[in-house]
Amino acid sequence: MERFTVSLEEKLATEFDGLIAKRGYASRSEAFRDLLRAELERTTSDGTKARHCVAALSYVYNHHQRDLAERLTLLQHAHHDLVISSMHAHLDHEHCLETVLLRGATAAVQRFADGICAETGVHHGKLNLISVDVHQQHRGAGATTRKRKSSAHGASTHHVHLKPSH
Repeated sequence: MERFTVSLEEKLATEFDGLIAKRGYASRSEAFRDLLRAELERTTSDGTKARHCVAALSYVYNHHQRDLAERLTLLQHAHHDLVISSMHAHLDHEHCLETVLLRGATAAVQRFADGICAETGVHHGKLNLISVDVHQQHRGAGATTRKRKSSAHGASTHHVHLKPSH
């Protein structure tokens, strides 16, 4: 852990302390780390630096809009390689809220989110994107973990770990 000092004007420090209290942070340091992570994420999420991500896309749409619910579902199916899961909630007689969990190449996730939000009848679209480093894991035949052996018949297994970048 590296330490450094930040000097703030009294008014800005007071406002920052108010934000810390409002969000329930235990310390200024933790609040500052989260703000810094968010800013780094915002400035690297253009796909040039952050190559892979996990994300939550949330949007509200009018389910009475002609064929919109079907188009949104078709878009998710067409991008099944990016879509992990989706949740659908009814807000009133006309509007639904959907949250779609995504993972994959940052540029592809951003294009998918932009396409969903550009659909006529979709409102309030917001993408929360988190850069990840991809780690390939391969466990050879006969390898074991603490309590569990590899897959049946000693076959090797392959899986991916996604570790947040910041």
